[in-house]
Amino acid sequence: MKEKWFVSAKKADFQAIGQRFGIDQVTARIIINRGITGEEAIAAYLSCSRQQLHDPHLLKDAEKGAAILARKIREGKKIRIIGDYDIDGVNASYILTAGLRACGAPADPVIPDRVHDGYGINERIIAKAAEDGVDTILTCDNGISAYSEIEFAKRLGLTVIVTDHHEVPFTVSDTGEKAYRIPPADAVINPKQEDCGYPYPGLCGAAVAWKFIQVLYEQMGIETERSFDMIAHVAFATVGDVMELTGENRTLVRLGLDAIRKTDNPGLLALIRQNKLEQEKIKSWHFGFVLGPCINASGRLDTARRSLQLLLEPSLEQASVLAKELVELNDRRKGLTLQGIEQARSIIEEQGIYKDSVMVVYLPQCHESLAGIIAGRIREIYHKPVFVLTDAEDGGVKGSGRSIEAYSMYEEMSRCAPLMTKFGGHPMAAGLSMKRENAQRFRQELNACASLTEEDFIEKIHIDVPMPLSYISARLIRELECLEPFGKGNEKPVFAVRDLHPVRANIVGRNKNVLKLSVEDGAGGLMDAVYFGDIDAFLEFLREKSSESAVKALMRGAPQDIRFSVTYDPSIDAYMGRERVQIIIRHYC
Repeated sequence: MKEKWFVSAKKADFQAIGQRFGIDQVTARIIINRGITGEEAIAAYLSCSRQQLHDPHLLKDAEKGAAILARKIREGKKIRIIGDYDIDGVNASYILTAGLRACGAPADPVIPDRVHDGYGINERIIAKAAEDGVDTILTCDNGISAYSEIEFAKRLGLTVIVTDHHEVPFTVSDTGEKAYRIPPADAVINPKQEDCGYPYPGLCGAAVAWKFIQVLYEQMGIETERSFDMIAHVAFATVGDVMELTGENRTLVRLGLDAIRKTDNPGLLALIRQNKLEQEKIKSWHFGFVLGPCINASGRLDTARRSLQLLLEPSLEQASVLAKELVELNDRRKGLTLQGIEQARSIIEEQGIYKDSVMVVYLPQCHESLAGIIAGRIREIYHKPVFVLTDAEDGGVKGSGRSIEAYSMYEEMSRCAPLMTKFGGHPMAAGLSMKRENAQRFRQELNACASLTEEDFIEKIHIDVPMPLSYISARLIRELECLEPFGKGNEKPVFAVRDLHPVRANIVGRNKNVLKLSVEDGAGGLMDAVYFGDIDAFLEFLREKSSESAVKALMRGAPQDIRFSVTYDPSIDAYMGRERVQIIIRHYC
């Protein structure tokens, strides 16, 4: 995969900003690089206080929906929550269930089965609700695209309230005009609606549900302060659903991280302990790459109801049993994912799919729940939009897509809408169902419509600060934590240094999968470095820069005059009570 390195060149008086806010000028430069300018905005970025959260009443239909629900609760009507099987849907279901039960509502949650039901509410679930005497259906993380399904619910006499955050479905006329299609629910709470006045439309489903609960609490005479008991779940979902960590989302995650470090929720505690994490040191990375995959694993390989049960479980002992099962499921998922990635790469190379602007890979034996993960990994390897299709139980195919910044996946899929029986998603990710015979045509039409250029396929590495090794200190590394939470839209800072040469190198780790080096830069700074990527490729790169004998000598501890540049993360290696500053190599050239 080709890369281009760029140094961010935004101008400001970094020294003055540093003095004003008591931060290093390097930290100030990174903040400016994130587009945060002006004293007020910088202060807000650094503080992330509750006061920065927007008024939930600004959400269209929030007051209307809460009034309906409050009346139903007082009348003792049966309310059913319909969620989704991913991390956002599970946490949103938890928030609505816990919130409604706090209001005294006889609420019960249902999460569709990924394989048998597919995404979102469907007629079978609706019919079962009516059969069970349910009066009101409340959706979360789904519903905005369920026009015909909600029509069906209304014909059965059910009240329906939709809370969602996905893109509003639309059709495109011959003239290119969009016509949006809002489902006929009694209330639709979704900040993506054109006529919604909410100032931050980038909320996840759990955040929308939480905002709605705040309005409901007011209707029911409950202190909204109690809603903050669930803020950790909002943060968990925001990171896990890969939402932009900008504006309000960043504040929600910062507040949620503070909350989870002190949470007494048995399910969260059990999951933290089962993954051998220190509760007080949890960061957004753990949400996205350790805890989150465990929640998602049940929805992928079993049923997401187990994850929801974990979050709702009042007993720490029983929660520990559930958490252990989820971790084991996730370990199984990891193995199956690796197999799928290898198979996908083989097909892409053998069939020449890598030449397409939009890659569509058919893996008939792949578990459909893993299609999105595999698509994401293939996207990382080739830096192209990727769809992974697999056989569905109904005889058709299902698929998941992951995109690059230059390609709005949901919008481009809308051009091929007649080929699909169902689809939905975001600019960067999407899901779909279609008849098997349409798969090849789907690939052809996506590529025929794509306007991507070769430049779009080159990964851009944006360097925040070219920084010599001598400037790195434990104090600076700790200060950089004020920039967290890191994630999409608020990426971890990228540092770079040129003209490094290795003093020694060796391969370490239980599985011999870590390259440890000592490196020296042109200014004489000497520091340990660690590389966790493809070690064979890195060593081959060094051979091309020098020779086989030079690399062998390096591995024996003999310094070599090999010059290369890297991007890196500065970090503190704590071992046996001793701290050592080091760099983690990300990219090299």
